[in-house]
Amino acid sequence: MANSWATLGVDLHLEPTGPHLRRGLTDALREAVRTGRLAPGTRLPSSRSLATDLGIARNTVADAYADLVAEGWLTARQGSGTRVAEGTVTPPASAHGRPGPPRPAPAHPRPLRWRP
Repeated sequence: MANSWATLGVDLHLEPTGPHLRRGLTDALREAVRTGRLAPGTRLPSSRSLATDLGIARNTVADAYADLVAEGWLTARQGSGTRVAEGTVTPPASAHGRPGPPRPAPAHPRPLRWRP
């Protein structure tokens, strides 16, 4: 049942490189999201399916997904899968340099002040 995630319409073309597979996979996924190859809202394959397809450990994929969720590139919901977060495609680089990762929205729209 390899490539069962292909029915999701996602063609990842990932090539994790380097001595650290987790970092290579995380970087490859981040770049695919950043450049728009993976559009916001796109459902990613399960960690089990992607691990099988890439021939790596499931925990490596799960950890890479968790890193990208923590950075704000992906969202994850138990039972709904992992998806590319909305608003993650960055604009092309400007003359001032490369844009960074998306900034998470502030938890509170205005500063909270404690008054005794």
